[in-house]
Order: sequence, then structure tokens, then C-alpha cells
Amino acid sequence: MRLVVFGPQGAGKGTQSQKISEKFGVPSIATGDIFRWAISSGSDLGGKVKSFVESGRMVPDDLTIEVIRHRLSEDDCEAGFLLDGFPRNLHQADALDAILAEQGLKLDGALALEVPQEVSERRILGRRMCSQCGRNYHIDTPPADGWTCDACGGKVVRRQDDEDDDKVRERLRLYYEQTEPLKQRYAEGGILREVDGVGTTHEVFARITAVL
Repeated sequence: MRLVVFGPQGAGKGTQSQKISEKFGVPSIATGDIFRWAISSGSDLGGKVKSFVESGRMVPDDLTIEVIRHRLSEDDCEAGFLLDGFPRNLHQADALDAILAEQGLKLDGALALEVPQEVSERRILGRRMCSQCGRNYHIDTPPADGWTCDACGGKVVRRQDDEDDDKVRERLRLYYEQTEPLKQRYAEGGILREVDGVGTTHEVFARITAVL
């Protein structure tokens, strides 16, 4: 299975992608993870990525695409993969199709998690994480003992990339401007599957499993 998963920030892509990966036995590849993978490789490509990440700049499309190309050539992707966070725009979608076409392959599906913007904002602005082990929480589902991590006892804080409300809303604006058009593209290709992302993790995953 070769699948892309997209949706606005706070739609639950990371959580659901991991569950899909476990159920169907394909690697879940998140954009942030592959940037870290490239950097840790010590390659020239990784060095280029590192220069952008460390300076807080967005990694350009062409460099992102090249990292994706290398990651999809790894042995664990032979039986399929799930991409979380890529493509983010039509240019990246065209590039992904070209990468797969070089191997005589194509995408099997494009899964869009649908949540209202107000739900996305509440989920993002309420996210918290352990400053030591990285475990995720939310203001609606806090740790058992105050804001102390259940797993390691570390301090649970607001995620650094969520600290600025205006930046959160700007990320959402960019999603609707740049990524939302992918729905029409994949619908025209007959591979789009839209899933209601509102509900418990179990409820949403049941819907995903049904369409996949």
C-alpha cells in the first residue's frame, strides 16, 4: 500500500498514521522525521537540510523532494509506505508521482482527514508535551498528577511550535491555501478518500480502516 495522509494541523494525522502503519505493516514517514533522518546520515544532502532546520527556515520544495526520493528508496519501502505531511502542495504532488513513475509505481490512495477549523485550533492550542520524554498530552486529557508526566515525571509544557497563537493560525491558513487543493487533484485521479476526523482516536481509526 502506497498512501498519503493529509489534513489541517490538529487533525490527528500523526496518531492515525502510526495506527495505519501498525495495522497494514508499512512504514509511516513524517516530513519532520525524514529531515532528522537525513541530518543524522551525515550526507551532503543532510548537511543542506541541517542548515535550514537549524536556522528555523522552511526547507525548500526541491530539497524536500530530494530527501523524499532518497527515503523512498530504502528497503523498508519496497512493500509500500505512508507519507504524513508530504506532499504539501501541487508541485510536491507532481514530484511524488514522478518519483514513483520512475519505479513503475503509483499511489494507491490519498486520505484526507476532515476537521472544522475551530476544532483544529482547539486541538493545536491545547496540545502539551513532556519536556523530558516527549510524551503528548492535551488540556482535555492532562496527566494524572498536575502537569507532571505520567511516564517519566518530567514537566509537561506547551509545545514550542504551538506557543504563538498567531503562528498557529497562519499555519492553518497556509494549509487551506496550499494543501487543500490536493483534494481536487486526487479526487480527479479517483484515489481520494475523505474521513471525518472528529471523534475519539478509536472512532476515527475505525472510519479509516473501513475506507482503506
